[in-house]
Amino acid sequence: MVMKNFMYINLCLIMLSTSCQSEKKEKKEAAVFNVTTPLVKDTLVNKDYVAQIRSINHIELRAQEKGYIQSIFVDEGQFVQKGQPLFKIMPNLYESDVNRARAEVKYAEIEYQNTKNLSEKDIVAPQETEMAKAKYEKAKAELASMNTHLKFTDIVAPFSGIVGKLHLRKGSLVDEGELITELSDNSKMWVYFNVPEVEYLNQMEAKKDNSPMHVRLNLANGKEFGQEGIVETIESDFNNETGNIAYRATFPNPKGLLRFGETGNIVITSPYTNALMIPQKATFEELEKKYVYVITKDNKVKAREIKVAAELPHIYVVSSGLSKDEKILLNGLRMVQENQTIESKYQTPEKVMSNLDLYAE
Repeated sequence: MVMKNFMYINLCLIMLSTSCQSEKKEKKEAAVFNVTTPLVKDTLVNKDYVAQIRSINHIELRAQEKGYIQSIFVDEGQFVQKGQPLFKIMPNLYESDVNRARAEVKYAEIEYQNTKNLSEKDIVAPQETEMAKAKYEKAKAELASMNTHLKFTDIVAPFSGIVGKLHLRKGSLVDEGELITELSDNSKMWVYFNVPEVEYLNQMEAKKDNSPMHVRLNLANGKEFGQEGIVETIESDFNNETGNIAYRATFPNPKGLLRFGETGNIVITSPYTNALMIPQKATFEELEKKYVYVITKDNKVKAREIKVAAELPHIYVVSSGLSKDEKILLNGLRMVQENQTIESKYQTPEKVMSNLDLYAE
């Protein structure tokens, strides 16, 4: 019995010793940290901006005269040509006004001719002729005005485009100035988006002479629009509240896919020459600032703030705070402290990046 207890105790001691040695070995292995240096390479960075899509020409069609809608010649969503009839407001009242004005013109013309003949025979004074002539000209002006009002009862398309929602139906009483529908020219589209001040400055510095800025458009379904756009207009002022400035890009729309009011994302591709790239996992944040742990020549850990110029999947492009030859801590960031001396193992940046989902050119 004593012998069995002795063997049991020895077995426990052996297991405990083995466990302690294993723990010491694991701690020893865990004390070796991977470090790397930034990868220097030319790359392209895509930046997305939320965009609002507008027609190059979008107007409201309103009634210019009061009356009942007598005819509707189009339907919602229909494409119409410039000058094509859209609506007709009941013209009876205006036709009567035109007929009355036409009769007054005829009467004034006859009166003027008679007065003119009498004046030539010195029967009436020349002033009588001038008064009759003025009356005749006034009647013609009133007839022209009545004809204009009559034409306003025919609403035609001022340009080619797509008819919007019909706000009134046949037989509806419409007041002067009341909205009937909208008309959109979607042959080209204006896409508006806002750019932060820092990115605006970088883009302007990167531009060559007066060359246009080409942009792409991702639609709401995540697919890229088939036409490339050009930034044609940049507003004159920054928004002091947001720090942004508004851009307007023009896109051709040959198939009519884009419509007024759509949303999407503008994509601007910016080239970076000799970009300094590091893995995002090698950074940490404090108070909205980004840091890395730099490994000094005597293997001490030093926290260093960096500035990020652009972001790729799993990658940061560093603009300042780090040089290409400095080693940074790759893993175990939460296991070290400032000025701690560590044992490290160097990995080339090419090997590190090959294990990341990296897109670079």
